[in-house]
Amino acid sequence: MDMAKLGDRIGQELGVSPWLAVEQDRIDRFAEATDDHQWIHVDRARAAAGPFGTTVAHGFLTLSLLAPTAYQVLADAFAGATAFNYGLDKVRFVTPVRAGARVRNRITLLAIEEKSPGRWLVTTENQVEIEGEAKPALIAVSLVMILPG
Repeated sequence: MDMAKLGDRIGQELGVSPWLAVEQDRIDRFAEATDDHQWIHVDRARAAAGPFGTTVAHGFLTLSLLAPTAYQVLADAFAGATAFNYGLDKVRFVTPVRAGARVRNRITLLAIEEKSPGRWLVTTENQVEIEGEAKPALIAVSLVMILPG
């Protein structure tokens, strides 16, 4: 892991994750895990007549996809290190993710700060895009702490 080399890319796009389908089964499992069974997420019949024409993913489900999609983009950059979520800033849910839609995470490096020897705070902007939509599902600034090995 060469953080100095990564630091040369501040302000640049680091990559885009592969597309990920957000199927109703995933939405239902998230509803069970979080005890959030609001009809716009789980009641297909009622949601069909609702504002989105179908069920939509929970905003927090979409937000939770930052972890696996960021790993897909950043695994090589952080190889051999331990990365963990440190926090989020400026989270905005822009466009609902309809059941069956595909999303991906476009990541831009905003900052790298060495907090102590070998311990780095990496700040990225994450735009979760929806295939075929002009506006993203969400935009969030993510903070990830990187520790050696």
